[in-house]
This record gives sequence, structure tokens and C-alpha cells, in this order.
Amino acid sequence: MLITPIAQNITDSSSLRDFYKTNFMDSSKNAGFTLIELMIVVAIIGILSAIALPSYQDYVIRAKISDATSELSTRRVQMEQFYQDNHTYAGTPLGCASATPSKYFTFSCNSTNTATAFIITASGISSMNGFSYTIDQSNVKASAIASPAKNSWIANSPTCWILRTGGAC
Repeated sequence: MLITPIAQNITDSSSLRDFYKTNFMDSSKNAGFTLIELMIVVAIIGILSAIALPSYQDYVIRAKISDATSELSTRRVQMEQFYQDNHTYAGTPLGCASATPSKYFTFSCNSTNTATAFIITASGISSMNGFSYTIDQSNVKASAIASPAKNSWIANSPTCWILRTGGAC
């Protein structure tokens, strides 16, 4: 029979029963948490969620913005390839057609696409409503973020794509 070192001197069954009652089944010890302990845990969770939730939402917006900027860059390359083959931007079948649909942005070309100039625009839809990004034949990137976007995102930049809160490019 295997005896633990704590209970080595206990030989009869009544002593063993008393040993377990006093050490493992003592009803005078508190079992569970007090109300103040639970309130502290709830307060800590509340503070962490108040900090983490806005950061997470901004992270999700930044991920959706990368959808627009990568697609704009792809469409610009397509326009340049068309220009290399045809020496004009007018009449391009690829630059503005939506080959890959986006859940958060619609893409369009400026109606004044000429032989030497174009502007491609990504306009936000659904949760990205208010976000607008453009690129032209000279690779000039511009952003306009207006309401109903979150206030921390609202800004305009004629020279870059806004990728972070506060108008950071």
C-alpha cells in the first residue's frame, strides 16, 4: 500500500478519516470568491475592453484600407500596360472594370480619361462609407475621408493615402 509522506504516521482508519476531514473537507474555510473580488475582476475587464475595442476597430479599418490601396495599385499597373501597348489611356478595357469585386470599395475611372491622363477612384461602401482614395497616371495618390467615417479618421490628403488615424500616411 502506498502512503504519502504527509500521512506516514497515520495507521488506523479513524486517524486517516480525521486527517482528511481537517485538511481537505474543512467547512470553516471559504469556498469561492467574495463580491469585492468579483467586482475588481469586472472593473479590470471593463478597462481592458475600453482600451482594446477601439484599437481593434482601427486595426480592422486599416486592413480594409489595404484592400483599396492594393487594388488601386493593380489597376494603375493595368492602365500603364495598356498605355505601353496602345500609346493612349482612352478606351482601356481593364483599368476600371471590376475584375475582382471588393466588399468595402467600388472602383471607377474619371470620365475624363484622355490619351495622356487618367484617375482611378476607390469609394468606400458599407462599413467603409466616407473613405475615398485616388491614383492618377503620375502615381499621385490622394485621400479624402469624411463623415460618416469615425472622427479620428476624418482628414484629407492631396499627396498620399491616409492609412492610419489622425491623417497619417
